[in-house]
Amino acid sequence: MSRTVLIAGASGLVGSAAVDSFLDAGWEVIAVSRRRPEVCSAKPFRHLPVDLQNADECMSAFGALSEVSHLVYAAVYEKPGLIQGWQDPDQMAINLKMIQNVVEPLTRGSPLTHVSLLQGTKAYGVHLHPIRIPARERYPRDDHPNSYWFQEDYIREKAGQAGFGWNIFRPVIILGPNVGVAMNTVPVIGVYAALCRELGHGFSYPGHISYPREAVDTRLIGDACAWAADNRQVWNEHFNLTNGEVFSWKDLWPALADFLHVKPGPDKPLSLAEYLPSQAGTWARIVQTQGLRSLTMPQILGESHHSADARFGYGLKAAPAPAFVSTVKVRSAGFNQVYDTEASIRHWLTVLADRKILPQPARHAEGATS
Repeated sequence: MSRTVLIAGASGLVGSAAVDSFLDAGWEVIAVSRRRPEVCSAKPFRHLPVDLQNADECMSAFGALSEVSHLVYAAVYEKPGLIQGWQDPDQMAINLKMIQNVVEPLTRGSPLTHVSLLQGTKAYGVHLHPIRIPARERYPRDDHPNSYWFQEDYIREKAGQAGFGWNIFRPVIILGPNVGVAMNTVPVIGVYAALCRELGHGFSYPGHISYPREAVDTRLIGDACAWAADNRQVWNEHFNLTNGEVFSWKDLWPALADFLHVKPGPDKPLSLAEYLPSQAGTWARIVQTQGLRSLTMPQILGESHHSADARFGYGLKAAPAPAFVSTVKVRSAGFNQVYDTEASIRHWLTVLADRKILPQPARHAEGATS
């Protein structure tokens, strides 16, 4: 019997990776997003361009999908400016309504058996205060208003009524190829490097403070969703997800300069949230001269330049408290995938260049020496 998964938020960082992972595992995939997801797999999938904030549109689109057995909910609503919205009651209410608009019609018209939901380290209060090290899934819920809690409480209640299982994944910094999203540092690095090359500037580390972090390749998250979907013994559990190592952005910088064929520069704190938009004209020139896809600076960055400033430590006078999570639980349950973080960033920069969203580094290197 064929298995059919509906992936909500399919054009985002996790959603597009989940499309690839489930296609590779032999599933039928229905991808839901306002724009068609750009994926790596050549296998066919169905795309539904649905506005998840529109309850009537969702009921019409999802109520007739009697074949859907699984849901990966990877959609998120973020307000402009990004970070301020994390404590905004209106943003929380919209995120709750969106998941309700998907689940309600599915539980009426399909034999829904499992739901995967995404959270993150904000579940441990990392955006508000120092957290216990390492953060473990068994710790009590951090007492603060959060979209996560509204969505999780709803899914738990609905699971009890409709009889489906669920898993909640908590990835750390996610690395992937997606543009126009809220928090993907990879295209921010690529655009910044292209501007440095074009303007003859050194590729300087733009933060004030270097400190250790964890990241996770989006392919790992997609594969974890596919793994959990078929493993009833791990249902109804939370799982942290990381690449399996720590790193610092500053320590990666020389390797990224070498990979991108840009001239290294001394550390030079710079707010990319302010600088990159100011260089929209320069970026347009790069797009034209290098034959790239006609994407504007805002279309590439989304809100990711705001999160990049925070990740690079721009404006900090001291290193923040560590924010490491344990992945013992998911490994003990049988999911043991890992990634080299530097290799992951190089991989996705290459994908973005192959998609003609970023310039090809090698082509620029050849031009520089000719």
